[in-house]
Amino acid sequence: MSQNTAASTLPRAAGLNAWLAGSLRRALGSRLAATLSFPHGVDRYLEQFDPSWSLHEVRAEVVGVRHLTTDSVTLSLKPNANWRGFVPGQYVRLTVEINGVRRTRCYSPANSAHARDGLIELTAKAHANGFVSRHLREQLRPGTVVTLSQAEGQFALPEWRPERVLLISGGSGITPVMSMLRTLCDEGHKGRITFLHYSNKATDLIYADELAQLAARHPNVQLLRAFAEPGQGGELEGLFSRAQLAQAVPDYAQAQTFLCGPPGMMKAVQAVFAAEALEARLHLEHFTAAPVVVDSAGAEGEVRFARSERLARNSGATLLDQAEAAGLKPESGCRMGICHACTCRKTAGKVRDTRTGQISDGEEDIQICVSVPVGTVTLEI
Repeated sequence: MSQNTAASTLPRAAGLNAWLAGSLRRALGSRLAATLSFPHGVDRYLEQFDPSWSLHEVRAEVVGVRHLTTDSVTLSLKPNANWRGFVPGQYVRLTVEINGVRRTRCYSPANSAHARDGLIELTAKAHANGFVSRHLREQLRPGTVVTLSQAEGQFALPEWRPERVLLISGGSGITPVMSMLRTLCDEGHKGRITFLHYSNKATDLIYADELAQLAARHPNVQLLRAFAEPGQGGELEGLFSRAQLAQAVPDYAQAQTFLCGPPGMMKAVQAVFAAEALEARLHLEHFTAAPVVVDSAGAEGEVRFARSERLARNSGATLLDQAEAAGLKPESGCRMGICHACTCRKTAGKVRDTRTGQISDGEEDIQICVSVPVGTVTLEI
């Protein structure tokens, strides 16, 4: 076969393969296939051949594992064809099976939106009480397949790129703003970018080497590392304050600011921006929830799980925690009121929102991860 003939055959072969793949997908998604595979579903049979195969779900194979700090894990994931991409700043719900139970948590991709390898990079910090994050760090290996949601969330780099950008993060809240920084650098953004990160000490800073390299390669990128412990070699020392911000970033009022970090730091930043009527310039994402104080002594009434016909004495914990303590497995994700995966119907009773303290009554949809019962409550679980 001549080179010209071979070259002309390639597009036809590629088109045939695409047609065959599309035809197979349509066949597997048909009512007949659903009937034949009942009650397990087509995906249950597909995963016997390859765990990453699925008609609808995003499955991703772990192809790389790194430990950038002593208590973190950075995963490189190769998603299947169902993945639709993400906007820098958004998050995904990652589901893993631990001891036969599916556990879901939210993580923000840290990679650039223009990454050529098509991989998704997720970084998790393994906290002492982080059941899933510790599993990711200690157990996941290349070849493991996890389940992902499509990208979600309103915290995102806008399509119009701001001329002046201020990225503020703390702890593992670095991941969504790291994605923003990488994306802007890949795009050759010419506007000024300040990356201000807070951590306890230098060894806690995830992506430390890459941040230094990006700042060195891009004259418009200013890196400010703030460490709580003295003598760590950062540009700043101590916790966030208005005086510190004004000295380090004098033009912060002119910037579009993107913020993600622990609750205390975020409240401090929000207070500064609110005092100067700059709320419209502040965009934020919570990566951890404020701890819920369980008032077991003051808890009254019962929690009635209608569909499962179970009854539990109100312990004062969130309804999600109480459902799990009763042996139920309601769907959940972030456990902080962001992803809405745990939303269910409350048919009777009052609940208190742990974020705002607001009490709501009567039949309504609630997020059980951030709702505490006030007296007897009935849920459709």
